[in-house]
Formats: sequence, structure tokens, C-alpha cells
Amino acid sequence: MLKLSNVTKRFGALIAVNDLSLEVEKGKIYGIAGPNGAGKSTIYNLISGFYNYEGKIEFNGKSISNLHPYQIVKRGISRTFQIPQTFPSLSVEDSIDIGNRFGNTRRYRRKKVDEIINFVGLHNERKHKTGTLDLLGKKKLMIGAALATGPKLFMLDEPMAGSNAHEIKDLMKLIQKINIELGITIIIIEHFMKVLTELTETLLIIETGSEICCGNPSEVTSNPEVIECYLGTDHD
Repeated sequence: MLKLSNVTKRFGALIAVNDLSLEVEKGKIYGIAGPNGAGKSTIYNLISGFYNYEGKIEFNGKSISNLHPYQIVKRGISRTFQIPQTFPSLSVEDSIDIGNRFGNTRRYRRKKVDEIINFVGLHNERKHKTGTLDLLGKKKLMIGAALATGPKLFMLDEPMAGSNAHEIKDLMKLIQKINIELGITIIIIEHFMKVLTELTETLLIIETGSEICCGNPSEVTSNPEVIECYLGTDHD
């Protein structure tokens, strides 16, 4: 479904992504992990069209290299950000409707907003200003607004950051629900390794923009090189 071939991104002398290739299969949950500064979010920015790069990115067999973000969204790729991005003065339903209008490539359907609000569990907050939501509420709103664009591929950037154990379980259930019930392919960047080993079917570990290991999560997390570079030499 998504294929990166020999992708490199330089910021001056800094190589943020270094000759990286990966392939995400349709219907799967694909995980990406690595130390801070490894280039994880930069990969999302390249796929999303925020930066130019060397190499090639294909989605459903067609090149999306050099497309603008709005064009990529309409192709069926959506994402979230590490820090929840909301419109504080708008209501929950109006914020999700922006995604609905922006990503809509067919006949506009307002009912879709109601369906997504119920799906992400914000029905009690639908009239609330987004600036009044707690962290979990803002994360669900950001997920809902992204889903409203109608993605075939959904990229989540550290959705568990700042969440407690209860909230993490809630978000994990929502991610699985998106994948299973909506049939949306997911890529997730996350620091919580337990989340990745439970959610994903393929796990990529990167460091300094390069692949360290990729494969089954249980095999990847037992790889000595992964343990040394990411989990730490004291990991048992």
C-alpha cells in the first residue's frame, strides 16, 4: 500500500533520514520506534508532503513524491501530531466537520460528523469548545478530525504521550477499532514498546535515520542491536 524506496532527507549537513526503504501492507498496523532524534517524525513529514526529499514514495502503486499536503490527504493519507492540534474556539462537531469538508472528494455528508463523534467517544462533548477538552479528549478529537478526511492510511505520531495507564488502554482500543471496524491501515510511532508489541504486526526500529531492524515485534525487541541502541544495555 505504502512504499518508500531509498528515501533520504538532509537538513544542511544533517542527514535526518538516510537511504530508508519500507513497505506497509494494506490492512495492517505498522510500528516505528527509535531514540529521540532518530528521524521518526521526519518520515511522517516526508510522506505527508511537508518536505522535499531524495528517493521515491508510492501509495497504492502511484508516486506521491513532490505532491503538496492537501493533495496527499485527498489521495487517502491522514495523520496526527505529537502535540494535539485543535481550533480552541470551535466546537468538537465543527472541528471534525472541517476535516469532513477538507478531505471530502465525493458528495458532502454532514451525518458523517455524527458517526465519527460517536465512534471516537466524544458524543457528550460534541457542543464543547475544543479548548476546554482534557488531553485525552483533544487526542480523540484530533483522531476524529483526521478520520473525517476519509483516510485509507492513518499515521499516528506518539498518540500515548502524556497519557496514564487507563488512557493508554482506551487509545489502544480505539486504534484497534479503527483498523478492524473501519478497515484503515495504520502506521504508529510510539515510545511505549509494550504498546507497539501488542498493537503492531510489523515493527521498524530506526536510529539516526537508518533502519536497525524490521520484522515481527517479538523478534525485533529481542534483537541485541535493538536492545543496545534503543532499550539500553541494562535491559533484561
